[in-house]
Amino acid sequence: MTTIAVIGLGTMGLGIAQTYAAAGFAVLATDAVPEARETALGRLRAGLAPRVRAGKLAQADLDAILARITVVDGPKAMGATDLAIEAVVERMPVKQSLFAALEAVVAPDAVLASNTSSLSMAAMAEGLARPERLLGLHFFNPAPVMKLVELVAHPGTGAAALDRARRLTEAAGKTVIPCPDRPGFIVNRCARPFYGEALAMLEEGRSAAEIDAAMQAAGYPLGPFGLIDLVGADINLAATESLAAAMEGHPRYHVFDALRRQVASGDLGRKTGRGFLYPDEPGPAPKDAKAIARRIEAALVNEAGWLLAEGGTTQQGIDTALKLGLNFPRGPFEVLAAQGHERVLARLDHLAAAAPAHLDGRYQPAPVLTR
Repeated sequence: MTTIAVIGLGTMGLGIAQTYAAAGFAVLATDAVPEARETALGRLRAGLAPRVRAGKLAQADLDAILARITVVDGPKAMGATDLAIEAVVERMPVKQSLFAALEAVVAPDAVLASNTSSLSMAAMAEGLARPERLLGLHFFNPAPVMKLVELVAHPGTGAAALDRARRLTEAAGKTVIPCPDRPGFIVNRCARPFYGEALAMLEEGRSAAEIDAAMQAAGYPLGPFGLIDLVGADINLAATESLAAAMEGHPRYHVFDALRRQVASGDLGRKTGRGFLYPDEPGPAPKDAKAIARRIEAALVNEAGWLLAEGGTTQQGIDTALKLGLNFPRGPFEVLAAQGHERVLARLDHLAAAAPAHLDGRYQPAPVLTR
C-alpha cells in the first residue's frame, strides 16, 4: 500500500492527513510537540463528528479514516513513506532540518514535499543529498475541502518526483496546478491586486462598502475587504509585506498605509469582531460599480501577465488556480478574453497617468498585453 507521511499536526497538517486517509492511503503522522501527537486523532474525530450527526459522513467511513492514520514519534519512524509532506512552522531552517532527517530514513525515490505558501523551494533544497525529489505541495485551508493544490518545482526537481506527487494528490481528489518557484506561487501572488487596488481606492476616498458592493455585483462572492476581514488584516499584511520584500519593493506590491493602520487599530476582522467592513454588509452597489470592478480586474490581469512571462505556468493554470483558490467567478485571462487587450491596456494607461509618485511603475503592462 502507498504510504503518505505528514509532519506537523496543526489544522493544516491534520487536514492533509485526513485528505489522503479519506482517499484510502495509509498515513504516518507526527509532530514535534507530544501533545499534538497525543490529541491528533481525537481532534480529527471531534472535527468530523458533526458531519456524522448530519448524515454527511457514515460512521464506518469516519472509523476507516482514523484507522488509516498512524501517529508515530518522529521522522525516524517514517522510513516506509512514498511521499512525505511537511506542514510545520514557516521557517526555512526548521524545514531544512526536517528534510535532512527524513532523507536519512526514507527510500531513495521517496518524494519530499513542503506545504509552504511563501518560501523558496530552491533554497529549501540546498544541502539535500537528493534535491531532485524535493517539491512544493501547497494545500489551501481547509485542506479536505479546498480542491486546489499548487505543485511547485524548483529548477532541479525531477520529473519522476513531480509525476508521483501529482498522481497521488489527484487520487486524493485534488486539482493539481503546476506553478513556478516564485514568491507567492500563483494564488498568493496574483491575488495581491485584488486587495491592493481596493486599498488604493480606499486611500483615494472610496468606502470599503462601495468597493465590496461593486465586486459582488461583478460576481465575486466576497469583495476585497470582506476577504481581508475573513482571513484577518494581520495575516493579509504579513503576506503583503513578505511578497513586497521578495519582489524588492516593486510598486505592484506596495504595502498601503490603510492596511497598516487597520492592523495597528486591532480591528483585524471577524476574529476580533470588527474589520474594514465586518460586521456590516456592503449594501447596494454604487453607480460606478462597473468602473470599480474593471479597475481591479485590469490590475489582476496585469499581475497574471507578469507571472506568465516568468514561465513555469500557463494561462489556463492561473485561471483555474484563482477560481479554485479564491472562488473567483472567472480567471484573469478569461477577463482579458472577454474585455479585450485594448480596453485593459487603456485602463492601465489611465491608472498610470493618475498614479502618485510612490506608485510610479505599478501599472506598466505585462508583455502578454502589448504583443
